[in-house]
Formats: sequence, C-alpha cells, structure tokens
Amino acid sequence: MTTETQNPTIILIAGHWLGAWAWDEVREGLESLGADAIAITLPGLDPHDPERSSRTLDDQAAAIEEAMARAGASADRPVVLVGHSGANAPLSIVLDRHPEHVRRIIWVDSGPVSPGGVFAPDLPDAVAELPLPPFEVLGEQASLEGLSADVLERFRARAVPEPGAVLRQPVELTNEARRRAPTTLVCCSIPSAQLLELARAGHPMFAEVDALDDLEVIDLPTGHWPMWSRPADLAKMIGSSAVS
Repeated sequence: MTTETQNPTIILIAGHWLGAWAWDEVREGLESLGADAIAITLPGLDPHDPERSSRTLDDQAAAIEEAMARAGASADRPVVLVGHSGANAPLSIVLDRHPEHVRRIIWVDSGPVSPGGVFAPDLPDAVAELPLPPFEVLGEQASLEGLSADVLERFRARAVPEPGAVLRQPVELTNEARRRAPTTLVCCSIPSAQLLELARAGHPMFAEVDALDDLEVIDLPTGHWPMWSRPADLAKMIGSSAVS
C-alpha cells in the first residue's frame, strides 16, 4: 500500500454562502491527525470576485476539478472529497465525470443529487443572488443547534450571497459509475435511520442514496453546520473514513 493510498488528500467544500474559511477548525483537526487536507472556496463565494454573482454550477465544478488536479488526483492516486450541504450539486457533477479519481466521497449533512436535480427551481430569473436569510428564517430550513452567538455573528459577517444561476441550474448526470464510489454520509440534523427510510421511500432529496453500491452511514447529532458545532468530532470522522 502506497503512502498516497494510506494518506490521501482530503478536499473540503462548504455549502451555500460559505468559503474555505468555514472549515478552519476541521482542517486544523485533520492536520493534527496527520491528514493532508485542503479547503477551497467555490466560484461565486469569493467576496473579492467582481463577477461573483454570475458564476454557475459549471464554474464551481471546474474549480473542484482544478483542486483535484493540483492534488495530483488520478486512478492510481484518488482523493477524498468532502461536501457540506449545497456543495452537493457541483460535487455530484464532478463525481459523475471522474469517479475513478475519487477514493471516497463524504457528505456532511448532505448527499448526492439525483439527475436533473435543481436546488431552487422556482427562483425567478431576475434574482441575481440569494443572501443569507435571517436566522429565524434559516432555522426553519436547517437546524442551528450547537451554534453560539459568536459563531452566528461570524457566519453573518462572512457569508456571501449565493449566485442565482447556481441555485437554478439542473444537475446533469449520466455516468452510473458515480454510484459505485465509496460513500460516507455524516448525518447531523437528520438521524441516519430517518434519512435511509426517506431514501427507500424515494424522497427527492435522498432518493439517490438508495442507489449507492458502497455506503457507510455515521451519526453525528448536532445542527446543520457541524464544522462549527462539533469540529473535533467531525475531523475525526472524516479522517477515519478517508482511509477506510
């Protein structure tokens, strides 16, 4: 077994409104465990990008592919991809294109998108971007459990509006091999038993899970942002799954 196989590069991608900074504590935890971990900011989520609001899912998928190439991803040296929440759309596209370059994909309170899936199909074309909602609204959509007032303040201060095109674009998938990639679900705001039941029932958000060939399920009870509420535990889970 090669060193690359024993210690694969772990690429961390956060969900909507977030950049690489969201993973700081998890990345530090992984590095303390001896893991090679990097975090990237997807196009559209860099506040200094003057064309930020016009970025698309294709741009985001290309950025992940570039990060994989920089890490030397290949069939002989596959990488581990970690996706949180809404990062599942560009990650599903990348997995569809390069399943042989992925040693394992780890979904953090997230999961693979079904072919043709759209995050916000009813979002009007006139909406160029979607800012982080008020927390009382966001909390009705995703659990804020475990987030302190300081963390919420940082979230609000650093959040970047999500490009509207990213939210409206369908996810085009054609390669069945994506379903054979070793997959880990880290279940936080929804317990694994409930999630798997929804997947078996064909729920549109989870139906693709039921089609996976190699699935590991881990419960990490907390809110939807475990990189802040339980960063040390999440780092250990990612590190363990990455080499399994």
